[in-house]
Amino acid sequence: MEINIVLINSRSFTFEINNTDRFYLKNKLEVKIGKQKFEIEKTVNSVYDLEPETNYTLEIYDNGELLIKKDFITKSESFSLNVKRFGVKGDGVSNDTLPLQTAIMSCPKNGRVYIPKGKYLVTSLFLKSDITIELGAGAEILGDTNRDNFGILPGLIENEKDEEYYLGTWEGNPLDSFSSIITGINIENVKIIGEGVINGQASKENWWNNPKIKRGAWRPRTIFLNKCKNITIEGVTIKNSPSWTVHPFFSENLKFINLKIQNPADSPNTDGIDPESCKNVEYIGIDFSVGDDCIAIKSGKLYLGEKLKTPSENFQIRNCLMKYGHGGVVIGSEMSGGVKNVNIEKCIFYKTDKGIRVKTRRGRGEQGVIDGIIVKDVYMDEVKVPFVFNSFYFCDPDGKTEYVYTKEKLPVDKRTPHIKNLEFENIVCIETEVCAGFLYGLPEKPIENIKFKNINISFTNKDVEADYPAMMSHIEKESKCGFFIANAENVKFENVVISGNVGEQIRIQGEKE
Repeated sequence: MEINIVLINSRSFTFEINNTDRFYLKNKLEVKIGKQKFEIEKTVNSVYDLEPETNYTLEIYDNGELLIKKDFITKSESFSLNVKRFGVKGDGVSNDTLPLQTAIMSCPKNGRVYIPKGKYLVTSLFLKSDITIELGAGAEILGDTNRDNFGILPGLIENEKDEEYYLGTWEGNPLDSFSSIITGINIENVKIIGEGVINGQASKENWWNNPKIKRGAWRPRTIFLNKCKNITIEGVTIKNSPSWTVHPFFSENLKFINLKIQNPADSPNTDGIDPESCKNVEYIGIDFSVGDDCIAIKSGKLYLGEKLKTPSENFQIRNCLMKYGHGGVVIGSEMSGGVKNVNIEKCIFYKTDKGIRVKTRRGRGEQGVIDGIIVKDVYMDEVKVPFVFNSFYFCDPDGKTEYVYTKEKLPVDKRTPHIKNLEFENIVCIETEVCAGFLYGLPEKPIENIKFKNINISFTNKDVEADYPAMMSHIEKESKCGFFIANAENVKFENVVISGNVGEQIRIQGEKE
């Protein structure tokens, strides 16, 4: 067993146990650090209430036996600003936006804004560079639900030089959207950490009512990061988001660590963390339970993809738990800038509709290349379809046109996306219901280079209703079927075991060796 120190702050740190366990430890362990002693049951854990610039020793025991110890030193901080001194009420009724914003804007470089126990009603808080915001245990930020109180971020602003400035965004296009509960624009070196809660307070009485209708602007996110660098969000619980929970946009060097993201299973578009055209992103030890995709990696629709040609690239997703969402880890469907180098390992997927899911279609563009997805050491339980790569995704107003749905070979042009280089290894799927895997490429641009190694998929013994394995037109419902692969080149299976299925285990159409 090894210990990775994932994050060190001035008053807290996060560590990861590096063994064969996924998210949960097989056995609880005891931890000692300074005067603190406690048990852990997860692979990724955070410790708070430490002192700045102090030497500590982390010790981990199993039934009294010392397994490992590690020394570290907490970081320095210039000043710590308690928001109580800035006039907050913290009663959950008074609007605390202004005093909280005052504390944030007043914080010096390398300073800490501390939010203690209490309930703080806000509309939008805007971040600034080079600070840490810590939500203490029992602190809860409550998002306003009256859209009239929110500012609007215009989607697109132009100047006399024909330059474009993008602020608001909605589902892959530059469109007017409400400022988010926490908003960062052109900032860097910021941490949002702690044991507290950020509660968007969305419900079917406010933000989730008629969710596809634009009223003044499109719905806010809980956290929106536009052109930001070196951002870390750690420890906090984020729930009841108005739409996508965390949305980084054209940002880089992002870390999401030991979070809980909780949205009801029937809440609309409440994805967990959706980076769009972002680079160098880490997800470590996150507990997702959402109403849409847990993680959705995006890079805009055709306009932004063609204009800015900025892919999402270099992703590490490790020791995460994905529950109840439409998909566990998803790419697209807004992927016109491309997605490259996604590594997923040691994760658990529980009762998501899909496991690893790619959704794209004609019209996403030649820049929309998905290249390099590696998935290892993953466990899926009651996932309807563990693997879905769909090149005919039918959502959007033009998604059900003949151009999108036809299975005839069309000319390759600037609208044609591409998927290639997929590796899946050491994956166990139990209680599968609909289909082991559904991979359907374009006839004019097949999926290239797919490898499945050491895969064990078992279907449920229960009677299940047939369902569509992917969101595309003119396919049949399936129940307990094996792999279906169409329009693919260089497909390899090595030690793949499928049990409890009905019909063929593997059907491949249009393969070229």
